[in-house]
Amino acid sequence: MYGCELRDDGSTRGYWQYGYDGKDFVALDTERWVYYPLTDQAQVTAQRWNSPELRVGERNKNYLETDCIPWIRKYLEYGKEELERRVRPEVKVSDQTVNGVTKLHCQVYGFYPRDVDVKWQKNGIDVPSYEAKHVFPNSDGTYQIRVTVEVPAEDREGHSCHVDHASLDQQLTVRWEPQSSSNTLWIVIGVLAGVIAIAAVGFIIWRKRSASDKDGS
Repeated sequence: MYGCELRDDGSTRGYWQYGYDGKDFVALDTERWVYYPLTDQAQVTAQRWNSPELRVGERNKNYLETDCIPWIRKYLEYGKEELERRVRPEVKVSDQTVNGVTKLHCQVYGFYPRDVDVKWQKNGIDVPSYEAKHVFPNSDGTYQIRVTVEVPAEDREGHSCHVDHASLDQQLTVRWEPQSSSNTLWIVIGVLAGVIAIAAVGFIIWRKRSASDKDGS
């Protein structure tokens, strides 16, 4: 097993290690560039690899410092656009009341990268969600998640959905505004009025067609 690492601070680290029969055998000291045994049986191998004739550690050093790190930098450059891609999430809150219990849904969608933190709060205090939080992919490469909590019908005020994501400069908060009974009543009245209007128009058209058919006969 061997490879190299490029850390966030720009420092690098290489490693080279061998195993035998399922156990660690010898490893490379990346300061002195010599191999040291990890078992008694590996002492002879380490001495041979460190001999002036072989100097295996020096050859491995050349690969780790000359080839491995430049390849990492090259692959990072290839994937830089994707690694730095940021897409802001859209957030929609909704509710559903069944048998006196209200479920609040916070739908967060269209965000990238995948990692996101979504939670409900009531007056600044976290409200636990008893449903598993699953992030699902979209066809365009972005992601979506829905977080649901249950609240008693009589305790619905002060709830808000909070979203933390790499694309946001600060936490995104969307308040849920419960509909009052008067608003619900006006919505029902509006729907009924629309249905009645459509029915009336249909009846008038039918009457006119019936009258035309009689005149034609």
